[in-house]
Amino acid sequence: MEYYVILKLIWAGLLCVLLIGLGLMVGMDMGVGTLLRFVGRNDAERRTALNIIGPHWDGNQVWFILGGGAIFAAFPTLYATSFSVFYVVMILLLFSMILRPVAFEYRSKVDARFWRASWDWAFLISGFLPMFVYGAAFGNILQGVGYHFIWSGQYFQDESFWGYLINPFAILCGLMAVSLSVYQGGVMLMMRSENPIYERARRYASIAGIVAAFLFAVGGVWISKINGFVLENGNPAMQPNPMYGQQVSVHEGAWLHNFVAHPILWAVPVLGILFMLGGSAVARRNMPHLAWWFGLGSWLGTIGTVASAMFPFFMPSTTAPNHSLTIWNSSGSAYGLTCMVIVACIFVPIIICYTSWCFYIMRGKVKTSDIIKDHHSY
Repeated sequence: MEYYVILKLIWAGLLCVLLIGLGLMVGMDMGVGTLLRFVGRNDAERRTALNIIGPHWDGNQVWFILGGGAIFAAFPTLYATSFSVFYVVMILLLFSMILRPVAFEYRSKVDARFWRASWDWAFLISGFLPMFVYGAAFGNILQGVGYHFIWSGQYFQDESFWGYLINPFAILCGLMAVSLSVYQGGVMLMMRSENPIYERARRYASIAGIVAAFLFAVGGVWISKINGFVLENGNPAMQPNPMYGQQVSVHEGAWLHNFVAHPILWAVPVLGILFMLGGSAVARRNMPHLAWWFGLGSWLGTIGTVASAMFPFFMPSTTAPNHSLTIWNSSGSAYGLTCMVIVACIFVPIIICYTSWCFYIMRGKVKTSDIIKDHHSY
């Protein structure tokens, strides 16, 4: 296998790892924000929930930045096209995420009920919407996106914002991502809170795990009925030019072809569902630390299933299937990918280590009685 092809595969794998880390770590914070008004029945309880993720939420954003940076550096054609095609979605995502740090900083500045209640709603919006968009984006690319290129390399979008975001399958995928986020957020609250927050978080985490498994199974059946894309020919070592060098066909249920050709891949979605249901079960049995790791397995199963089904596609085109972006035709140069592998080998372990250290240092329960007395907390 050529060196250039190996680099492409390495970065496709690293991108999956970063997307899993994004869903797990950022989703955990978003889940707490979504649950804030439900697990906290008064101001003191809500402040307690915020201080549970307070030491971690900004550090967890590194995974969001890493995901975008990896696409930019390793797959520049995918970055340029996807961020432009999903421009309106990206703006919604950014505006909703801007709300969250502002809410953290300003919520407790004024001791007024209406003021704090307004920021609580901001936490709900900035928790629910980004995860919904994250899941809906996967639903969009599984269905294909309407775009094409012209001779100069310029892309043209052939589908409206409402067409590629507001459709039933994308909504289902968005709600599933929200469910996993609520599960992970509930588990985080269980790990570091006491009753009554603990019991409420346990209930929501248990329900969210079951809902995620149900939506995941429904999505799997749905995928078997929608049009998928098949790469008929294409050189894995091809240069990054999406307009030439590949032939793509469209068939109903084509996203299952990789699973039929390699039956071992069925283990990925099966394990995903088992982790979701198992996580719900261990959360009900008051084992939040184990439930947290089950959440990691759930995200691994989810992203792994999408990657297994779509390989080697990144973003198929419904307008011009031959212009679909794949691992082979949207990567950077061999030199650039080599440099980025070196950078990733240095910094990804560092990020994992300092994130683990932060969680270790900040272990233990956050007590509402302590938060009430501390006027410098969130």
